[in-house]
Amino acid sequence: MRTVIVYESMYGNTHHVAESIAEAATGLGEVALVSVSGATPEVLAGADFVFVGGPTHVHGMTSATSRHGAVADADKKHLELDPDAEGPGLREWFDAISEVKGTPAAAFDTRMEGPPAFTGRASKGIGKRLHRHGFRLIDEPESFLVNKENHLIHGEAERARLWATEVLASR
Repeated sequence: MRTVIVYESMYGNTHHVAESIAEAATGLGEVALVSVSGATPEVLAGADFVFVGGPTHVHGMTSATSRHGAVADADKKHLELDPDAEGPGLREWFDAISEVKGTPAAAFDTRMEGPPAFTGRASKGIGKRLHRHGFRLIDEPESFLVNKENHLIHGEAERARLWATEVLASR
């Protein structure tokens, strides 16, 4: 089985979740863990399962404006940017990829701790776009939480591994 995990990350939290998902998939076959800038059609070709995730900005998926703001905030708040943070986002990636015929997929995001009605959930939009591109969603979109200091909450990486294990088993 070939699993592809595509992620967009600003401060490394979504990247960390993607790595946890990759760990869960490793025992099942080949795994490609790629940032959105590296998720080319060649990387997606022949995937047996695709996970796609990104951070929640302004209640949904990032935009060029929200990513620019996150880069500016990194300097102010002394946060370290993920290596690919200044590259394209998931919106641009979805606009550029072709339709896929029935490949199983799952959507995830990182978001601030709190009720989704207040924080938003990028995973909902990611799931909708996966569906529109012909992917077959296997599970409901999932969120992994970060705290006010913008660090993944203790236990969320393990929860991501467990979630991915369950999703892959149900495909």
